[in-house]
Amino acid sequence: MHALPDIVGYLAAIIGTICWIPQTIKAWTTKETKDLSIWANILVLLTITLWFIYGILIGSIPLILGNLISICAVGAIVIAIFRFRSQ
Repeated sequence: MHALPDIVGYLAAIIGTICWIPQTIKAWTTKETKDLSIWANILVLLTITLWFIYGILIGSIPLILGNLISICAVGAIVIAIFRFRSQ
């Protein structure tokens, strides 16, 4: 096992996941999404989904876990945008 690459991978997964949590919480608690770009969020969702698939293909736990949680957070943002924009 290569300790330094694993540490870097887990750290990146943790930070990359945490960064979406405040925006997700804000979108759902305020129901205010007019300033969020739907296309940017869809592209981010597609990107992290592809990284998740890549992580599965190469068997990288940090990629799998970090991107799975990020998919949930960004997916919730995208859903919030669609749900609250029409209100």
